Amino acid sequence: MVPSPTPVQDAVSARLDRFLTALGSESRAYGPDAEMFIRSAAATLRGGKRLRARFCHTGWRAVAHFSARDAVETDALWDLCAALEIFQSAALVHDDLIDNSDTRRGGPAAHRSLEQQHRTLAWAGDAESFGRAGAILLGDLLVAWSDDLLEQGLADAAHASQVRREYARMRRDVTTGQFLDIAEESAWQVNPIAEHADRALRVVSLKSARYSIEQPLLLGALLAGADESQQAALRRFGHPVGMAFQLRDDVLGVFGDQSLTGKPTGDDLREGKRTVLIAFTREHLDASARRLLDELLGDPMLSADQVSALQATITGSGALARVEELIDSYAQQADRALSGAPLDNAAVGELRDLARAATVRTA
Repeated sequence: MVPSPTPVQDAVSARLDRFLTALGSESRAYGPDAEMFIRSAAATLRGGKRLRARFCHTGWRAVAHFSARDAVETDALWDLCAALEIFQSAALVHDDLIDNSDTRRGGPAAHRSLEQQHRTLAWAGDAESFGRAGAILLGDLLVAWSDDLLEQGLADAAHASQVRREYARMRRDVTTGQFLDIAEESAWQVNPIAEHADRALRVVSLKSARYSIEQPLLLGALLAGADESQQAALRRFGHPVGMAFQLRDDVLGVFGDQSLTGKPTGDDLREGKRTVLIAFTREHLDASARRLLDELLGDPMLSADQVSALQATITGSGALARVEELIDSYAQQADRALSGAPLDNAAVGELRDLARAATVRTA
């Protein structure tokens, strides 16, 4: 059963529709091929949980309603929320390309969609190469759209400079984290086993924890004029929630149900992801079992039986239980950060609900 959209999801979707409609006349001037490209970019904005927008909105409420219960949600807030979702789409397009993922949200990934359009139009050349090249540019276009909408929203905002600084930091963090993620798929072999988990946790922090939870939360709060104590409390909450969120994602990438996640079961195993789950597993295997794990990890042709065998190895090593304990520890750390924080009580309650939704999930 698909849950009903929340008011924030509805508001952000409406804001995105307005933004894309405004771009419509401009895109027609580029000609039919560019229209196809722009339609493909717009298609990536459909669906999703709008998690970053929801944390951004709640971060704003936590500060704005603490100061004034009747604080009004402005266009700047909705532009910021929608800009975050556009940036998220850009990250997913590039992520799917890097990981050679065929699917996203139950449909074809952007590069596969562009590849299919190349074939449908009977264009010359290699359709797969076209799809990959087009997806790089499509992701870049989405980043530009995100910046456009952010700047539009901040035009008259009182705290625009603080929001811009945090948004810029977010872009740097996630791009660096993405590089470290792909680097670890090669670098693991020359680093001591004892360091693998810490290296994987650094990737989690940069690529996901800050960008998925902490920074959206801070961006909304900064737009509302958060002081240093409010910012500190939200960072202490947001970062561990983000860590738990990504660790849950890593678990689902190995054990998740395709009908719920929209991605094939064991996809992270086929992609060769060097996650905390894998680092913990390798720590407790003997040399021969570790060698077999390393040989299978990253094989895109892994069969269902091989995926099941790797799942059993991970579980049997105790790695899954350790990651679940780590998720629980991060969740408790985040919950403590909100106790006595100078934030709106109703928003704090919503933050706790969002934290549970982000860390205890099946999709």
